[in-house]
Amino acid sequence: MKKILGLGNALVDIMTQLDHDEYLPFFKLPKGSMILVDGDRSEKIYDATMHLEKTVRSGGSAANTIHGLANLGVESGFIGKIGTDDMGKVFHDDLVAAGIRAHLSQSNTSTGRAIALVSPDTERTFATYLGAAVELTAADFDEDVFKAYEILHIEGYLVQNQSMLLKAVQLAKKNNLMVSLDMASYNVVAENREFLEHIIRRYVDIVFANEEEARAFTGKAPAEALEALAEHTAIAVVKTGRNGSLVKKGMESLCIGIIEVNSIDTTGAGDLYAAGFLYGMVKGYDILKAGTIGALLAGKVIEVVGPKLDDARWGEVKRELNIK
Repeated sequence: MKKILGLGNALVDIMTQLDHDEYLPFFKLPKGSMILVDGDRSEKIYDATMHLEKTVRSGGSAANTIHGLANLGVESGFIGKIGTDDMGKVFHDDLVAAGIRAHLSQSNTSTGRAIALVSPDTERTFATYLGAAVELTAADFDEDVFKAYEILHIEGYLVQNQSMLLKAVQLAKKNNLMVSLDMASYNVVAENREFLEHIIRRYVDIVFANEEEARAFTGKAPAEALEALAEHTAIAVVKTGRNGSLVKKGMESLCIGIIEVNSIDTTGAGDLYAAGFLYGMVKGYDILKAGTIGALLAGKVIEVVGPKLDDARWGEVKRELNIK
């Protein structure tokens, strides 16, 4: 089975259950967005929501996807940068516990953290302090690490460091890796559209986008956005929430439905969809089966708080996929 290397912001997710949405305008956070904040603003948001229910786990989009793949039995690794603090230990230990190879650099800067504010309707809004994560540079890359894998999965949030992201995809292609890109929040896509188009056209084999991200990139509704994305890459996926997902490979276009679930928190749905889809790819499945597995994982994760499935749900997934 092909091995997959993740590259992304090494963040610790602080999942916070809001009792109402009035916190969002107070902190000037557009609902459903991912806003970058500095350390002071992050601390203020954390302190103001201290009384609310929270969970703390390793996170970051690409890391969530790699965790999902590791739980499905795919040999995986992750490149990122953490601090030497307790949050950095949380991130490292979560990787190791999942059987993921930790290719982590360290910094004296605090480990990045994403405060995910989960609204009563399950929509989530991120106030993200990148911390040490943003200090990852091309100088931290070891080409021998890339040589040990067949697929590189990257998160779109890395467009904040364009030179580093460009070097990563160049190393991937130099060493014959397939490149998978999961787009970032719609506002990040809009701000970096030209660079993303360059990266996708030249280096990316699989691109994932949700409806808002696809619209920010193409200016089109989901079906038309799928066609536009597919002009740039071998496989295009547009995730449309309750309406499922649209997938195109070559001349084949499909609409894939969702599973019936009791939605609690949508955090991680896109990341786990990517994990399921990439699992299907490394198993040699067609895009229908790959997308169906993606939908299965996405559905299971929104039944829990946070971006990771619990043991019981992983058991259900593995039984359905006949994974020992």
